[in-house]
Amino acid sequence: MDAEQVTRVVLVDDHRIFRVGVRAELADVAPDVEVVAEAADVDTAVARVREHRPDVVLLDVHLPGGAGHGGRDVIRGCAGLTTEVGQPVRFLALSVSDAAEDVIAVIRAGARGYVTKTIGGVDLAAAVHRVAEGDAVFSPRLAGFVLDAFGAAAGEVAEVDEELDRLSTREREVMRLIARGYQYKEVAKELFISVKTVETHVSSVLRKLQLSSRHELTAWAMDRRLL
Repeated sequence: MDAEQVTRVVLVDDHRIFRVGVRAELADVAPDVEVVAEAADVDTAVARVREHRPDVVLLDVHLPGGAGHGGRDVIRGCAGLTTEVGQPVRFLALSVSDAAEDVIAVIRAGARGYVTKTIGGVDLAAAVHRVAEGDAVFSPRLAGFVLDAFGAAAGEVAEVDEELDRLSTREREVMRLIARGYQYKEVAKELFISVKTVETHVSSVLRKLQLSSRHELTAWAMDRRLL
């Protein structure tokens, strides 16, 4: 495979058996993702990332070493680092924790996404690719923590740009819930409307915003700190 097509990854986790499993799974489902190095603590991780300058660092939140802040210390220790082609080295948190404080802390430190260790190999590979391309990626529900922490409350959404102005009040409500990881049935229950109506609103929102998926919608909402 052409080296330019390979997404290079440094894998950081303090459990060797987990690193072995992730490496094997990625090799099986995504030959275009290459784990170029591993680390089990903060200091080693910073050294490996600085040495290899990968596209993505798969990073556990809780790690020994550093200043005691785990994955955040790794991100801060690699601030401003770029790959050989000049793109920023990006960080994707991969943790057993789904606690709001962990999610928010690592995103504030500079991670582009956060997924839990329940994720499957195919989805993890897809998340790695998306983060490498600059997208924000979150496991379902975790996006809500970030939107709550960095955005305004739903009732405070302002008409901040022309794109937002295209949406009706109901479409904004649907957008908020979909961007936070709700399924269609959950949105319908929350807003007391039918699933068919939810599908219609989602299609309308994506069309008006010129987006192609709910993942792009989440990134769009986060970038504008709308929710």
